[in-house]
Amino acid sequence: MKHCAAQLTNALLFTMSFLTLSTENINVESIPRRPSVALCNETQLLWEMEVCGEEFKRKMDHVDPQNWCNLTHFISEYHLFSLCTETNAGRINCYWPNPLVESYIIRIHKHFFSNCTLERVILVDPPDDTLTILILIPVFLTLAMIALVVWCSKRSDILA
Repeated sequence: MKHCAAQLTNALLFTMSFLTLSTENINVESIPRRPSVALCNETQLLWEMEVCGEEFKRKMDHVDPQNWCNLTHFISEYHLFSLCTETNAGRINCYWPNPLVESYIIRIHKHFFSNCTLERVILVDPPDDTLTILILIPVFLTLAMIALVVWCSKRSDILA
C-alpha cells in the first residue's frame, strides 16, 4: 500500500513540474482577449418593449374586444409581439425573458386579458328526492336479483 502511495505521489509531482515548465513558455500577451460582454441597457430595453407594445396595441384595435379572450382571433398579433420583445432584447444584449420584460408583458395582459378568467362550473348535489331514487334503485335491483336466484335454486329440484 505504501508503495502505491509513493508511486502516486511521484506521478503527481512529475505532472505538476511538467505543467509548471510548459506554462513558463506561454506568452500571455499573445493570447487575444475576448471583448467584454456589453451590459444590458435597461432604459433601451424598456423603450424597445414600449415600441413592441404600441405595435401590439395598434393591431389589437382591429380585433373586436369581445374576441380578446379567444386566442384564435389574435394569435398572429400576439406571436409577433412576443417575437418583437425577444428579438429586441437580444439585440441590445439583454436576456429574454427578464424581470423588466415580464413586468411589461404582465401589464399588456392586464390591459387586454384581465376579463378572460375562466368561469368555473360549481358542482352541486342533486335534490334530495333525486338522490334518494338514485340510491334506492340499485339497492332494490340487487335485492330482487338475490330473491330471484334463491327462488330459482329452490325450484331447480322441482324443474329437474
